[in-house]
Amino acid sequence: MSITLPVQKNDYIEVDFIDLTHDGAGVAKVDGYPLFVANALPGEKAKIKVTKVNKGYGFGRLIEVIEKSQYRVDAPCPIYKECGGCQLQHLSYEGQMVAKEKQVREVLTRIGKLENVKVHPVLGMEEPWRYRNKAQVPIGDQEGGLIGGFYQQRTHQIIDMKTCLIQQEKNDEVVQIVKEVCNRFGVRAYDEAKHKGTLRHIMVRYGLVTKEVMVVLVARTSDLPNKNKIVMEIVEKVGGLKSVILNVNAKKTNVIMGDESEVLWGEEVIYDYIGEIKFAISSRSFYQVNPDQTKVLYGKALEYADLRGEETVIDAYCGIGTISLFLAQKARKVYGVEIVPEAIEDARRNAELNGIVNAEFAVGEAETVIPRWYESGVQADVLVVDPPRKGCDEALLRTIIEMKPKKVVYVSCNPATLARDLRFLEDGGYKTVEVQPVDMFPQTMHCEAVAKIILK
Repeated sequence: MSITLPVQKNDYIEVDFIDLTHDGAGVAKVDGYPLFVANALPGEKAKIKVTKVNKGYGFGRLIEVIEKSQYRVDAPCPIYKECGGCQLQHLSYEGQMVAKEKQVREVLTRIGKLENVKVHPVLGMEEPWRYRNKAQVPIGDQEGGLIGGFYQQRTHQIIDMKTCLIQQEKNDEVVQIVKEVCNRFGVRAYDEAKHKGTLRHIMVRYGLVTKEVMVVLVARTSDLPNKNKIVMEIVEKVGGLKSVILNVNAKKTNVIMGDESEVLWGEEVIYDYIGEIKFAISSRSFYQVNPDQTKVLYGKALEYADLRGEETVIDAYCGIGTISLFLAQKARKVYGVEIVPEAIEDARRNAELNGIVNAEFAVGEAETVIPRWYESGVQADVLVVDPPRKGCDEALLRTIIEMKPKKVVYVSCNPATLARDLRFLEDGGYKTVEVQPVDMFPQTMHCEAVAKIILK
């Protein structure tokens, strides 16, 4: 029996938009059938062309906005519609705050079945542009010269870019210099179809407080033509430069970095601060890309932990020790665990750098290491989790319920998995008191949040 859909491909129709998807497309419904349309906003009436229909939902293209949202603005970036880096430049920052708060509220209710949790207004940025301290730019060839920018949405076509409005201006400047220098010395871009050519990506890391710069050339081979001349010219032209690194990625993959790195000039790391804490950042370190808002996020986590100096704290998914070291300033003892060995090396180095002696770090899966600590007599008063987008492993959530720390602080980069995990903890005897969304990535749909959870 064939299902008759209320719209067909290539139909031109008028619709009212009621919501945004998690990747920033407008949502309209025709007789209950959802249509997703890029660049449309809730509260708008528009004419669209239906471009694709599936059994349960379809896609359309915005033809004309008939009634505009009060939050609609002109996107300031000239390549906004081609580039896949941002999704919300056509929505005012006030509108972005409204959308992100709504997103967090709705998933807590829909996925987490949490009715009475206090969700605070989003903590946004005073200046929601030029915040990213790390640029990773794919490199291609065009008419004999190197180009670098972002991939066009849903393609591997590189849009050449001179400036990116969410990058630190220093990053833009350095990427341009490196691109021009490599071009002049005859470096060719990597061709992923033929698996030939050399330069795959240019990465720049910038210390917001220290003003230190690291340049990473990601290449298919360590045999970079005119390597020494290129390095010396980069050194001459880039102010604040502390490090030039060659990373070799010979694999047929879309993973950016390879396993092998060589310092071509300067240091292996640059340094930066979040609040009072100093961090050593290598080419491979996971370091938050928006340090200003990271300080806000971790400040909120610290407030929810409410440490008095006597507590033992466990930080699951501790990374390079960012939250652990914040907590260690106020706790008696902090234990951090992380599956990536290099991150734990960084965490130990960062503890030493700051003279912090009450933080201990272990490599492994949180759900394996934490029970081991528990068996050896470690009893956490507060447990902090900051998992990847897929959320906490169920075995870890079971461990938390078994250990019964008085307080859990959940730092999340994905409201949907946060809601799912909060439901699990609620069913295991915990109560979610409040949730604070924090905008770490203005102009995109991403929203971080911190949840305060107590043992009932």
